[in-house]
Amino acid sequence: MGKNLTVESSIPFNGLPELVALNEGLFKKEGLEVEFISHPGDEVLPSDTTITNPDAVSSLMGHGSKSESVEAELYNACEWGNYRRVQDTSVGAKQVGRRAMISVGAIVVPPSSTVYTPQQLANIPVGVPFFNGTHYLAVQMLEGFLPRELIRICQASGLGGPRYHSMMSGELEATTLVEPWISAAEKNGCRVICEAYYNGSQVATDKVDPDTYAAFNRAIKEAVKRINADKRKYAQYFIDYHRDDPAVADLTVDDLKLSRIQVVEPGPVPEDQLKRTYDWMVSWDMIKGDFGSENLVNDEMQARSHELLQVSDD
Repeated sequence: MGKNLTVESSIPFNGLPELVALNEGLFKKEGLEVEFISHPGDEVLPSDTTITNPDAVSSLMGHGSKSESVEAELYNACEWGNYRRVQDTSVGAKQVGRRAMISVGAIVVPPSSTVYTPQQLANIPVGVPFFNGTHYLAVQMLEGFLPRELIRICQASGLGGPRYHSMMSGELEATTLVEPWISAAEKNGCRVICEAYYNGSQVATDKVDPDTYAAFNRAIKEAVKRINADKRKYAQYFIDYHRDDPAVADLTVDDLKLSRIQVVEPGPVPEDQLKRTYDWMVSWDMIKGDFGSENLVNDEMQARSHELLQVSDD
């Protein structure tokens, strides 16, 4: 009898390997019965240029919400956001390793914009999904071009589609997008001002044991292998998953840059990178300075599960 694991659902830009593993029976092959459940998300939040403080909303309103209600045992989200969620959790959930998907995000402006370079975004509110990956990515990208006091962010939807349409309607002068909306924006004459990749991590409650997580990751590793062998085939996921959005339904695989699909084998969160990210977040008051970086990861679980994963390779 297979082990059961309940996971918060992902979408292609942050969880393509999970979707492939589910659809192609890779979890079952590892003896896992994986159930993906939707979280409410924060897509209900409207774009609002007057809301500039992330603390006006909850870090656990989207990712992690089903973990908090004890309905899900595992979820993946951007590493920055997960640092904050681990700080804020009431159920003791912690990071247990990096996810396989390397996500890409971009700051985009509409065709009518007079902005062509990151420097020109000084004092212009960029719509971001608070506590999600491109919120933090936008700040990191912009601080390479602007002094901190000239960087402006504001509340936007947690989903790329609503952010794209909010920008195109004029509610936002600039916003962050992920795929496939970066490609949709480009197809419709928008400009990508800056773009970068970022890590995500998996967060687990104490209901997940090392053997189960190792089995989960064995399935993910096989999915990664399949995706890297035929990115064009799996790029179709980005269109099919969001086909209800007319901006995406108009896309073909030829409109997508396959170089934006980057997947790697899951592994531990490197300690040196964890500490640098923690220090950066503390410097922006994104996490409490007295919440030590040693509290962010379940080190015992991470080490044992990835040790088991390595043994299976040998």
